[in-house]
Amino acid sequence: MNRALRLTAVSVITASLLVGGGAAAFAAPAQLHSPAPVSATAPATASLTAKANVSAVRAWEEFRIAGTSHDLAAGTKVTVQQKQGTRWVSLPAQTPVSATGAYSVRVKLGIKGVNHLRVAVDKTVSPEVMVTVR
Repeated sequence: MNRALRLTAVSVITASLLVGGGAAAFAAPAQLHSPAPVSATAPATASLTAKANVSAVRAWEEFRIAGTSHDLAAGTKVTVQQKQGTRWVSLPAQTPVSATGAYSVRVKLGIKGVNHLRVAVDKTVSPEVMVTVR
């Protein structure tokens, strides 16, 4: 190869590595479009249940949300989320899943009215639980 052609080839490969990453520069077309790997803590088949031990509480009164997980590793932390407007916001209430898949987490709420809650791990979420704060 002449020097100009080698320099051009090296420049193209270097640019591909910088822009698309090493795998993208040399990957076959099927590899470029393969799905991203699933998180080890929450497989695609994972699921959660949730149930509050009360339906109504006074502001800042403690209650529990308990449930079970399916296909989550023991020790995986589940987090309580609260719907605020159109967004789900994580609360500072989390607990690890036991070896049997069960969990129970203590929660205190101060926003009066009906609160929509759920339990989540990565993209795996439980059905909504509603608790009214008086």
